[in-house]
Amino acid sequence: MSDMNSESPTVIGADANFKGELSFDKSVRIEGKFEGQISSKGTLHVAEGATVTANVEATNVKIEGNCKGNFSVSEKLHMLSTAKVEGDLRTSRLEIADGAIFVGNVVVGQSASQSGPRPISSSSSSSGSSSSSDGPTNPQPVNRMSDSSLQRPRPTEVRMGSNQ
Repeated sequence: MSDMNSESPTVIGADANFKGELSFDKSVRIEGKFEGQISSKGTLHVAEGATVTANVEATNVKIEGNCKGNFSVSEKLHMLSTAKVEGDLRTSRLEIADGAIFVGNVVVGQSASQSGPRPISSSSSSSGSSSSSDGPTNPQPVNRMSDSSLQRPRPTEVRMGSNQ
């Protein structure tokens, strides 16, 4: 977690609207809007007021803004009090500050860093023809149950806040 508190050498400003794939080795601070895919060996910082819709794979992630997507973080994911996150998280260490809002599923610990993030669903990414072998990342249940809510755990909503 060497970069977690250091200055971000690259900033995507509050007036920026970025779509695509972003990869970097050190750290990036997003203050505007980003949509796509993020891959990093360093730290991603989503500033307060920023909006990120992406699958993220990074060493460390610090969230103060709004995020939607799946995160695979090899060291630490830190949600500050202003964070609003919707998606599935896989991380070795997780810190959620009082006031943060999270809706999704979480895997925490050493086993979390052993598999990557699942893609976020997007209507633009379905092309009608897909490979029949999705591999081990998308296992299908052998016995289907009649109650669809039992097939996959429902996302958990966590609201951290003080009773003032």
